[in-house]
Amino acid sequence: MTLSFRGEFNQKVDGKGRMSIPADFRAVLADGDPRCPEIPLPRLVVLHGPHLKNCLHAYTIEAMAEIEAGIKSLPRGSSERKQASRMILGKSWDTEVDKDGRIVLPQRLRQQIGLEGEAVMVAMGDYFEIWNAATYEEIEAAETEAWLEGHPDDFDPLTLIDPPGEG
Repeated sequence: MTLSFRGEFNQKVDGKGRMSIPADFRAVLADGDPRCPEIPLPRLVVLHGPHLKNCLHAYTIEAMAEIEAGIKSLPRGSSERKQASRMILGKSWDTEVDKDGRIVLPQRLRQQIGLEGEAVMVAMGDYFEIWNAATYEEIEAAETEAWLEGHPDDFDPLTLIDPPGEG
């Protein structure tokens, strides 16, 4: 069974773009990297670009391979394959977690999301998001409020999910 990203973590980002990857996330990255544990420094793929707006997405090697296989299944020469390739493969950056549990985000990626000082890493199951902490707080609060407005006060999001064996 593949591990999933879970949780929300605030991390400091220094002037060189170094930031720690939470131990829980490193375990998922290692689980999704075929070369681990032989090589104990897990790799990840960071997706960026205008379609993501205010955050970056970080995938395991295996999750990105699945996405790439999906792109390759599109008809060669099609505009869908060309756009998916440009927006996903062309806007991805491979890196590895160093021996201290950190990555160094390039300046151009930090600039895209206005990242300075503090980042928030938010689990999304098969990937995690990297946000500027202030932007995340503002957008997450607004999106949650707007989403909950359409539901009763006692709404439980678990009701959206079919129990195992049903559906």
